[in-house]
Amino acid sequence: MGSGLGPDWTELTRECLLNIFSRLSMQERWNGPMLVCKTLMNVCQDPSLNTIFDLETQFLSIPESINLWTSEFEAKVDSTLRSVVDQSQGGLTEIRARHCTNQSISYVAERCPNLEVLWIKYSPRVTVESMRKIALNCPKLKELDISFEISCDCMEMVGNNCKNLEILKRNTMDPSEVERLEHTRSVPYTYLEDLSIMRTMTLGNVDVYTVVRHMRQLKHLELRFSTLTDIALERLCKACSSLEYLDLFGCRNLTSDGVTNSISLLKNLKDIKKPDFEALVFDY
Repeated sequence: MGSGLGPDWTELTRECLLNIFSRLSMQERWNGPMLVCKTLMNVCQDPSLNTIFDLETQFLSIPESINLWTSEFEAKVDSTLRSVVDQSQGGLTEIRARHCTNQSISYVAERCPNLEVLWIKYSPRVTVESMRKIALNCPKLKELDISFEISCDCMEMVGNNCKNLEILKRNTMDPSEVERLEHTRSVPYTYLEDLSIMRTMTLGNVDVYTVVRHMRQLKHLELRFSTLTDIALERLCKACSSLEYLDLFGCRNLTSDGVTNSISLLKNLKDIKKPDFEALVFDY
């Protein structure tokens, strides 16, 4: 660009460049035009190009590493997210990230009232402190993917204030993954300890009762590796008649008959992920 090897893109109008760059993903802009020159970098920082912050695709493309659980890596994610929030000038509507902390999520809550999608799984340092702010300041939220670390009281606040919420992903980590991470020293010990405790309790029922009381409008619900029981599932299916997608994979306290009977109540259900009951029998 500008070297005689091709057209000089800096001669294009800003409107034309915005149209071109809008066809690129966030990663493509970061690894391409933003590195060329200051002019193109400034265009890439236009608020219209920074309404979506999506790191999920990038996380899925790299191997899991203990380095992702370090405070240094979390600081990088936080810094990047805060930067995009600033570039969006409050117009950020979608966030799909991992390994962030209260610092960046509070920053989002205070500046992005139009937020509609928030994915923050694998973020043990995102707690009630920042999620309360999200619940109070982001009423347009439609999709939420959080770890179990968030209290049910906070979930009630989300349900009471975010009436447009249709998708909730409240999955617990796969026990085999917990065991693997226990051999590392980078994952917060309290996080793994809480995960182990969760497997021996029926706090999944509390989650369900929160949904029943405050989120009956849900269409998509994921409770992978939850400890909910047949009784709680039946109550859920009776109350949330709009459910179209339900993920119960790894829910070891459920029975085959219990699941079959409960989902028969969901007339709008299109897709169900059941526990692998044979595998659960051997797991016991």
